[in-house]
Amino acid sequence: MTTTHTADDQLLAVLDEWQVAIVANDADRIGSYMADEWIMVSENGITTAERFLAFVRSGDLTHSAMRRVGEPRIRYHGELALLTTRITNTAHYQGTRFDADEWTTDVFVEEDGRWRCLLTQITATKT
Repeated sequence: MTTTHTADDQLLAVLDEWQVAIVANDADRIGSYMADEWIMVSENGITTAERFLAFVRSGDLTHSAMRRVGEPRIRYHGELALLTTRITNTAHYQGTRFDADEWTTDVFVEEDGRWRCLLTQITATKT
């Protein structure tokens, strides 16, 4: 296995573990994969880590399913990695179910041998 494949496998493992934490609705575990300055950009605008995790802690936002589908695209730029992949998930916001099929791009930074996400960009797929 080449160094790039090893790095890809490690980064994908982090993403998969983060998704497990999201489905477990464990705000502390979810937050451990995010850098303090993490933001998510979606059709709703910008959401900070603090706000996202507050929704999870309150129970207003839960997830019951999340998985990667298709082949990811990973590119490295020094200590940064750009990971783009398609994600399907089922979320519940204030009791209303939302099924999503999205392209996500996550920007990860490697610090002290650990990948943490700085930014998540979400784009809904066309139906």
